[in-house]
Amino acid sequence: MITVHHLNQSRSHRVLWALEELEVPYELVKYDRDPKTFLAPPALQQIHPLGKSPVVVEDGAVHAESGAILEHLADRFGKFRPAAGTQAARDCRYFLHYAEGSLMPFLLLKLIFGKIKTGAPFLVRPITNAIVSKVSGDFIDPNLTRHVKFIGDHLEKHAWFAGDEISIADFQMIYAMEGILSRGKQFTLSPKIQQWVDSCRARPAYKKALEKGGPMMLD
Repeated sequence: MITVHHLNQSRSHRVLWALEELEVPYELVKYDRDPKTFLAPPALQQIHPLGKSPVVVEDGAVHAESGAILEHLADRFGKFRPAAGTQAARDCRYFLHYAEGSLMPFLLLKLIFGKIKTGAPFLVRPITNAIVSKVSGDFIDPNLTRHVKFIGDHLEKHAWFAGDEISIADFQMIYAMEGILSRGKQFTLSPKIQQWVDSCRARPAYKKALEKGGPMMLD
């Protein structure tokens, strides 16, 4: 039996979505964030030393990091990974790593600096706003603009990130793509980005994952 240790409002929605698409049974163990700090509870450290989610336990083996978990599931069940040696396989591998390695750091910076701007004490707000504007204007926003265009251009040619069929690359990209729609309102988004997200949201397995695990954290 597969056990998913799931933290509310986290990236582990990806794993739930993959398991629902695979239609395999699994046990869901839920954890709630601290309402004040929004951090994961210490109980998760009993499953994995870093106390992060998602964590999957199967036959005594502990699997952490969503990308590694998705690769394990694809290998385990022989689905949602294109044939080796194809361009689709190369795209699948690329976007599986691109989501967290290249794209999410800028979305996270966008979120953090936005909170700094709105949450700074009144007396220092002019200083923090100047710093936020400088970093955002010179570094965060130009990079996000480049990434958004890159993604839109790719989806102009492909229905899914690895070609014509859904793959683990799509499961991995969903969190960042929802984040783009949530945080990237000032960017010019290709209609293909919204269409891709709508296609994901329309899938019954995606809806089941949200029903069981709750919403993702986007703001």
